[in-house]
Amino acid sequence: MNKIVLQLDELSCPSCLQKIQHALAKQAGVTNVKVLFNAAKVKADFDSDEISADKLADTVSNLGYDVQSVKVK
Repeated sequence: MNKIVLQLDELSCPSCLQKIQHALAKQAGVTNVKVLFNAAKVKADFDSDEISADKLADTVSNLGYDVQSVKVK
């Protein structure tokens, strides 16, 4: 299992948090999605055999959020 942290430009409302969590949680290979509203960060565990970090970042970008940085552990 890998861990990803996406730093976003900003989150403007609590419904943004739910929108991102839902979109990532339904991706194959993704578990433990947590969105930190005040820090504008998204953290998740993912199986790199099932989904790439780039695909996760693209999923968030396609929802209309500006991903500032991606860190994978």
